[in-house]
Amino acid sequence: MNLHLWRRLFLYQLLVNLAITTIMMVLQVYVFQTLSLASLWELTWFQIPFYLVLVGANFSIALVVSGFLTFFLSGPYEELRAKINWLLLGKYQHPIFKDSGKGLHAWYDYSGVVSSDLNRIRDKLVQLSRDLQDFAASPTFVGEETKEEIIETERHRIARELHDSVSQQLFAATMMLSAIKDQEQVEIAEPIRQQIIRVDKVISTAQIEMRALLLHLRPIGLEDRSLKQGIEQLLLELQTKIPTTIVWDLADVRLESGIEDHLFRIVQEAISNTLRHARANRLEVYLQVDESSAQLKIVDDGLGFDMDKADKVGSYGLRNIRERVTNLGGECKILSMTGKGTVLDISLPIRF
Repeated sequence: MNLHLWRRLFLYQLLVNLAITTIMMVLQVYVFQTLSLASLWELTWFQIPFYLVLVGANFSIALVVSGFLTFFLSGPYEELRAKINWLLLGKYQHPIFKDSGKGLHAWYDYSGVVSSDLNRIRDKLVQLSRDLQDFAASPTFVGEETKEEIIETERHRIARELHDSVSQQLFAATMMLSAIKDQEQVEIAEPIRQQIIRVDKVISTAQIEMRALLLHLRPIGLEDRSLKQGIEQLLLELQTKIPTTIVWDLADVRLESGIEDHLFRIVQEAISNTLRHARANRLEVYLQVDESSAQLKIVDDGLGFDMDKADKVGSYGLRNIRERVTNLGGECKILSMTGKGTVLDISLPIRF
């Protein structure tokens, strides 16, 4: 039994009973004048004061009526709540919606109006979600080029310049430091040697961040590969370039090309953000798909951050991911704690 529902029904019924009793007493005393207040106060029933009998009767009626209503309303009430919650989560194809609303055809809704209205809301949300995804996937033209093509061209230009200049200079600096450390015949004071080691670590960190930045600026396309194949190739390439343990479990499924492209870009941006800011030793990527949604989860054991701070490091990248997911009608949850890592949990409604 739903105690919360019963308590509310009991209080409402008790107030109604007391109001009706009060009105009847007022009519008897002041309108019809069949009783006086004094005689009413002195009335007894089986030696019990009549006013106590009235109060007890009101409580008893409220208990019985509220219990009866709660018994018959709890099932439909919980089913309605469950359906609304699944709609809020974007699970429009959940099996609960295939039950044709049998539980809602109760005595108060015999024709199934409530169930029918709820299903119409669901159908409308499904259509809005599809329209939103189609709009997000459609190109936006600026002159003869699409906005995406212009952004992509500029990103490639910046990435090429960074690779040809900064990346090469970092690599050259690493080689020079390695050469200095390997020269056994040169006597280097211990403080200077420690400084060289620290500089080497700084350069190594800068190289990792540069790779992450290049991944963000020059993302790899899926081309003719499936989403699973594209993510696996990306992670396999990263394994050879960064000192981070990467594990993954990816469902092998074909989605709409627009959804796959967006999910792939989200994975790249999330990994880039992790490499640049989290300093993680372990990175996990999971992709699961059911009949109504795709769930992407990315977990790292990095630095994490304080969720209460809006200007946290890396928030720009996470904000971009959240906006991309929202534009597709999905839900993005970010959980993090300082020193405990970060969990990025994404759910997108899909259609096959």
